[in-house]
Amino acid sequence: MRMLPLGAADRAAMLATIGAQAIDDLFVDVPAEAVLHGPIPGLPLHASERAVERHMAALSAQNLTAEQAPFFCGAGAYRHHIPASVDHLIQRGEFLTAYTPYQPEIAQGTLQVLFEFQTQVARLFGCDVANASLYDGSTACWEAIAMATRVTRRNRAVLSGGLHPHYAETAATMARFAGDDLCMLPTRAEADSDDAAVIAAIDGQTAAVVVQYPDVMGRIPDLAAIAAAAHAQGALLIAVVTEPVALGLIESPGALGADVVVGEGQALGVGLQFGGPYLGLFACSEKFLRQMPGRLCGETVDADGKRGFVLTLSTREQHIRREKATSNICTNSGLCALAFSIHLSLLGGSGLERMASISHSRAVATARALGAVAGVSVINHTWFNEFALRLPRPAADVVEALAARGILGGVPLSRLCPDRADLADVLLIAATECTDMHDIAALAAALGEVLA
Repeated sequence: MRMLPLGAADRAAMLATIGAQAIDDLFVDVPAEAVLHGPIPGLPLHASERAVERHMAALSAQNLTAEQAPFFCGAGAYRHHIPASVDHLIQRGEFLTAYTPYQPEIAQGTLQVLFEFQTQVARLFGCDVANASLYDGSTACWEAIAMATRVTRRNRAVLSGGLHPHYAETAATMARFAGDDLCMLPTRAEADSDDAAVIAAIDGQTAAVVVQYPDVMGRIPDLAAIAAAAHAQGALLIAVVTEPVALGLIESPGALGADVVVGEGQALGVGLQFGGPYLGLFACSEKFLRQMPGRLCGETVDADGKRGFVLTLSTREQHIRREKATSNICTNSGLCALAFSIHLSLLGGSGLERMASISHSRAVATARALGAVAGVSVINHTWFNEFALRLPRPAADVVEALAARGILGGVPLSRLCPDRADLADVLLIAATECTDMHDIAALAAALGEVLA
């Protein structure tokens, strides 16, 4: 039986209250070409279960996955080896079914896991405190900007051109509704990051400066210099880390003066997963703790003096008055946070450093091999495990030709910046500890053939 509790009069009253003439007015931001006005063309209205299974299996077989081919894609999502024990442990019943603790103190195991996760993220990022995770890196980036506007009582943010364009687009979407002003510097395909341009854009009305570290092209900006410039104007520095493995080798953002550090935790424990679900990381200085979005788990003792865990802060609108909420984040990516925490625990400090060292060395070897291909030049002066190439042809065409040869040869920058014709010949290449010398040789040989 269908449940239709609202009648036409109810719907009319609701529309009048919010100032809309019709329900379609609520979807005006959806592009016209994306609006579906009937059944999906070419899709049958019904089919047998077996027919659907066969069809979906055939579609799946068309994929060329990271495990099936030499893989050099990055641009915010990285292939690292995940120990089998991670998947085994997260599928234990007490973890897999514990979604979010609405009666938190009952779920002591979940709270302890999140407490340990927070400790790991805070230490990795060089910050005082971390929350119990957010949805993904891009939403964590926006939450940091929103927090900075609350702290500084300003509404202007400077976004480096080295920030991943998808993160910048997420921030722009939210800023449009929040009434914030974003100064978005352009993406530049140059050897060095745009530190000077970022510093020049900071003024006395700036709430936050957002810098990716390493940036979208793999360059490593001077966070200390940018932090000093931001603080001189009373602004906060937000560092964005999309490849947390890099922090096994390079200095943590917090140690370089970042007030807030956010990022994507996918690289550790979570895996590529065709784009999600992923894991948002968020850490900051202790003085901003009560302005932090999401939730914070803490350690205490019970009435008998035994160690226990509690939900120390929950500033989301489900638990407090809506106007006092610091975020509309309603839960955290708990299972992904657990996977991250298990993987990082298995690695330990020395293991993370070793993984980072191997990833860097493989990237260096890849850059050396590809830079020797006729017509190809390496743009970066510095990188961790990702760098940019300039090609004599549009990078998107080259990537398609490489895929036809069974090689996933990087991400065209034009895919991230489709309206920038001047970046059409730039290709982003990433290498990790999963990249072996045979993969590098295969890519260099195939690239030479494609460009010949």
